[in-house]
Amino acid sequence: MRRWIVIYSLLLALAAFDAHAGKTLREISRVKGQGASVVHGLGLVVGLNGTGDSGSELMMARPLAEALKKFGNPVSIDDLANSKSVAIVLVTCQIPREGGKTDDKFHVTISVLNSAKSLKGGNLMLSPLIAQPGSPIYAFAQGLISISDEDNPTVARIDNGAQLVRDINTTPNIARSFDLIIDSNFASWGSTSTIASEINQQYLLTSNRLNRSIAEPIDARTIRVIVPATESQHPASFFGDIMGTDISSALRKLPAKVLCDTRRGIIVITGDVQVSAAVITHKDLRITTTVPPLPGEFIPSTSEYASVDTTGESLADSSRLDDLIAAFDQLDIPTIEQIHILQMLHDTGKLHARLIVDGQE
Repeated sequence: MRRWIVIYSLLLALAAFDAHAGKTLREISRVKGQGASVVHGLGLVVGLNGTGDSGSELMMARPLAEALKKFGNPVSIDDLANSKSVAIVLVTCQIPREGGKTDDKFHVTISVLNSAKSLKGGNLMLSPLIAQPGSPIYAFAQGLISISDEDNPTVARIDNGAQLVRDINTTPNIARSFDLIIDSNFASWGSTSTIASEINQQYLLTSNRLNRSIAEPIDARTIRVIVPATESQHPASFFGDIMGTDISSALRKLPAKVLCDTRRGIIVITGDVQVSAAVITHKDLRITTTVPPLPGEFIPSTSEYASVDTTGESLADSSRLDDLIAAFDQLDIPTIEQIHILQMLHDTGKLHARLIVDGQE
């Protein structure tokens, strides 16, 4: 039997819950000098069903012959002339701006370098990854390949396919001071000034040893934070406290915008985003964003994720998107499915905000 959920009623029972309360500075900023790192290398994908590189091509035959030799099965390059079960590939792994520690695992992307037609069904042999020629090995990659786009089978990925063998530290020295760079989607003089004020206020509320500001806006994207003398012995702990600053009030002052990251499963809302009257069906749930339910006959779901009935146009009957996301979270709807629902609401004109998914509007 289909369950009916009315957002207004649900929130009466969850009045103290705010889906986006507690948004922290860590989610929308980085330290100046901190950025993503890329490690890469060449590898061999084996197990291909006749879709690999031609064995007569030396670019593939030489490393394959060398690999077989190391495994105790030496062969000549001529012996590989008819092989099409192997492809030489570029293996790329992006380490996030937070860096990584030894044994951390990350996704890798596999791309054909030569004449292979498809990587489907392949297995990447153990491949060392480096930052640049001459640098030490930072990770090894291996595993079964997954094709993301059947129309482009020469590019693939391996989830958690690379494992670090040494630390990658991207955080610069923060002993005396550091500059925080606000992500461009959240940057403005107003929001940056408000975030600096939040840092000062929350730090001062938790410390009686300082009566002056520690954070100052430098430009529309930069906040300079001074490490107080009282924190100089433990700068890392101080840095963690600063990055945990609640910036919810600053986000509410930004223009209405919804940013979604499908890879990391993150939804960030800026400003007071409204959702017009709509009815959403998701599997055995039916959710309406207004009370009472909208008039008109409901249209059955035609999507794997959800369908949206857009009957009614009164903005007075609109709901806050925060409330809708709170309901989704309480009903354990996966984030990727929440993003699909938001896209449908946006396409029907019911989401009153800019929607940016994976950096694209």
